[in-house]
Amino acid sequence: MSLTHSAAPATLATLADLAVPPLPSWMPQTIGWPIAGGLLLLALAWAAWRAWRRYRANRYRREALAELAALPLDPDPAHRAEALRAMAALLKRTALAAWPRAQVASLAGAGWAEFLRAHAGRAQDVAPQLAALVQDAEYRGDAALAQWPDTEVRAVAAACRRWIAQHHVPV
Repeated sequence: MSLTHSAAPATLATLADLAVPPLPSWMPQTIGWPIAGGLLLLALAWAAWRAWRRYRANRYRREALAELAALPLDPDPAHRAEALRAMAALLKRTALAAWPRAQVASLAGAGWAEFLRAHAGRAQDVAPQLAALVQDAEYRGDAALAQWPDTEVRAVAAACRRWIAQHHVPV
């Protein structure tokens, strides 16, 4: 017995496509996922808002650090006194930008050095260098300031940089 087809042979035009199930939906099937997504978006928006506020609040630090970096710290003794006075004035202006004027403006000498130490934050180790700067720069003449060694001037500049970057302003 032979097997024969009684119908006409199939052509490509007469063949049907395979039945493929529909692609699964990317939409979550339960309400928990949209709620979790919404909470995540809210948390990201809140974190971005806080970062933006912190960035704006620290503008005075960025400006002070840029001004400190622009100071000429060359080994020439003629410019040394000018640079030291500028560093002391920059510390005072930085503090005036962060604290109320009534709390900072009248400070001088040991009281000003104590204020810098008390609000140094993570930069507590620079307080002695800053105390020497604010006491010498305010009360000594250009001739005495020109006698500071170049290494000490650079160390004081680094101390100013650390205090400006790391001082703590209570909220």
